Amino acid sequence: MNQDAVDALLITLGVNAGVLAALVFGAFLIGLRRGRHDGIDVVWGPGFVVIALITLVSSHGHGDLLVRLLLTGLTVCWGLRLATRLARRSRGGPEERRYAAIRDRAVGGPRLRLLWTVYLPRGLVLWVVSAPVQVGQFFAERSTPSLIAGAVVWLLGFAFETIGGHQLARFRADPANSVRVLDTGLWRYTRHPNHVGDAAVWWGLFLLACHGLPALLTLPAPLLLSLLLSRGSRRQLLERRLLMRRSGYARYVATASGFVPLPPKRERVDR
Repeated sequence: MNQDAVDALLITLGVNAGVLAALVFGAFLIGLRRGRHDGIDVVWGPGFVVIALITLVSSHGHGDLLVRLLLTGLTVCWGLRLATRLARRSRGGPEERRYAAIRDRAVGGPRLRLLWTVYLPRGLVLWVVSAPVQVGQFFAERSTPSLIAGAVVWLLGFAFETIGGHQLARFRADPANSVRVLDTGLWRYTRHPNHVGDAAVWWGLFLLACHGLPALLTLPAPLLLSLLLSRGSRRQLLERRLLMRRSGYARYVATASGFVPLPPKRERVDR
């Protein structure tokens, strides 16, 4: 293993951590000024973009150029699209209930509670999940099978997320659907196409970066993201809210997969 590359990577990891800390703290200050804290969601995508670009510059002279450009370009494409979608969703709408709930439950210092329980953990998860992009730019070797597999999985994930988002936006645009459940299109096969797409995007980036032992060691990154998306508290809160608001959601939960896209189950009929 090239010691110069190791040293450069360690410096880059530290710089990226510092930049992310500044980014989330800036989002925290803006949230205080606005009186709402769902803006941290909008920072998620750009955070990955910044990490990828910093690493592209700092990895000059290390790694494989094609792999570095692919890792950066695909991360930027995904991150900017996600930021745009989340910004549109939050514009003009009410603050997400989970942030208000955290603030309301706080004893003594709601601001510090939000900083320690929302902002800083989000930055840490972002730094960990981006490990394939950071490490891969320094150490990934070019491998045609790895490049093809990674690009295909990334493309499938990006398409899944984009199509699912378009279907949801079209569904929400009709006021008649305010109490209905979207169970057609991709939503017929999974209750969270956007989460499935995000996970696939990062598995694709991992596959691009994994040809080489140091990059292969970043396997926990996509595993962590997949776990958070499929089992995380945010998803549980969303589903509990939908169960209370939409009468058909219980039937939807019983028939549609919670994460991995699968054919819908047959609805049980009590006799």
